[in-house]
Amino acid sequence: MGKIREIMTTDVETCSLLDNVYEVAVKMKEYNVGAIPIVDGEKLVGMITDRDIVLRGIAEKKPPSSKVEVVMSEHLVTITPDTTTDEAARVMAEHQIRRLPIVEGDKLVGIVALGDFAINPKMDNQAEVALSEISEHDENQLQ
Repeated sequence: MGKIREIMTTDVETCSLLDNVYEVAVKMKEYNVGAIPIVDGEKLVGMITDRDIVLRGIAEKKPPSSKVEVVMSEHLVTITPDTTTDEAARVMAEHQIRRLPIVEGDKLVGIVALGDFAINPKMDNQAEVALSEISEHDENQLQ
């Protein structure tokens, strides 16, 4: 059983509380990512996903110049680099999330996505289990 530090991305693009929603969207496009952690210094304070921009921003007619706090999720589920990959996959499935910030204290040190499990041959089963549970939940929301 591996540790999440073995598969997490450590070079994470972030935005700050001084940024606006437009700047977050531009960074998502530039780096081809669907989530951007929001930091205050090195402290993780939120996360914005492409879905957050659509549901809390565009659908609620918020202008692109809105501060990140308007659309970001503040109540985050996080893990540490020493969390096992099995536990990380379980947390992702339980909370129905595809991206999981990695912290040491309050400091953001990495992020792991479902795809990180999928590209590691030793972890195929963990990604499959987590994705099937997340996808099942998504399908139930559509009904």
